[in-house]
Amino acid sequence: MTTLKQSQGSVGTRILAFGAARGDLVVANDELVGPIDSSDEWIRQRTGIETRTRASEGVLALDLAVEASREAIAASGIAPELIDLVLVATISNVQQTPSLAAVLADRVGANPAAAYDLNAACAGYAYAIAQADALIRAGAGHYALVVGAEKLSDVVDPTDRSISFLLGDGAGAAVIGPSDDPGIGPTVWGSDGSKADAVGMNATLIDYREGRAEWPTLRQEGQTVFRWAVWEMVKVARKALDAAGVEPADLALFVPHQANMRIIDEFAKQLGLPDTVVVARDIATTGNTSAASIPLATHRALTEHPELSGGLSLQIGFGAGLVFGAQVVRLP
Repeated sequence: MTTLKQSQGSVGTRILAFGAARGDLVVANDELVGPIDSSDEWIRQRTGIETRTRASEGVLALDLAVEASREAIAASGIAPELIDLVLVATISNVQQTPSLAAVLADRVGANPAAAYDLNAACAGYAYAIAQADALIRAGAGHYALVVGAEKLSDVVDPTDRSISFLLGDGAGAAVIGPSDDPGIGPTVWGSDGSKADAVGMNATLIDYREGRAEWPTLRQEGQTVFRWAVWEMVKVARKALDAAGVEPADLALFVPHQANMRIIDEFAKQLGLPDTVVVARDIATTGNTSAASIPLATHRALTEHPELSGGLSLQIGFGAGLVFGAQVVRLP
């Protein structure tokens, strides 16, 4: 019988570099409060958001992804043609097909890389990191471009008090390559589809086509999501630390999904993080960018605190689905 060959890759993987792109518009709370009968003070107290970045009309999630990816590739020192995996986490690609990833691969010079989109909402980036790590170690690729890219302002109803004021636009990118030493810890991930109604689109495209609903937009049950994030996701974060063999004091950085400042602060408290750990709070001026929030927040933390380079970062994404994913990574 003929022996079948199987691919085998590197022992470990690591993140080589990050890139970021935020929407070109800075939108203050006062610009959004009229349609939701709210105030700047209410938004700041409830979410910690002071401003959010949004992209101008005509700018797509793809455009933001290209900008962030080009920065990450340049910083990595890896020639774009050596990238053979392109994974994009997004819920705001305006076309169901072709994938944003395939077009992005072409735009950044990575043709003919294997490319596909992931729809895991706010956990999408963590999911994509898990897949890139596994694919490279399995020998299915050599270098991966992982991107979280969103233009959420295109999929939100400005009169929706549950979520409209939270959302921003942006893209964060990371280049991942082989490593002799582990640079990406085990991923703890999963979902709870029984709570699918807590965050998601309020109608289907079929409902819209048949005239049974307005154009579908994002909405959420704020209290349900808040309780789930604070109490259940802390357990996931602890499991990710345990899986990586890391203690909270070993961390240099903590990057939770930038959903709500109160959630972030409670997270840090529940995990017992010492003062030596930098906690990412990019949400204050970027807003909630779903799949883009973790790489954007990491990029900002490294820019503002270059001493974090080489340290360990715990990152956790959670959101619509309800989907979650967490892992410890070594910063480039």
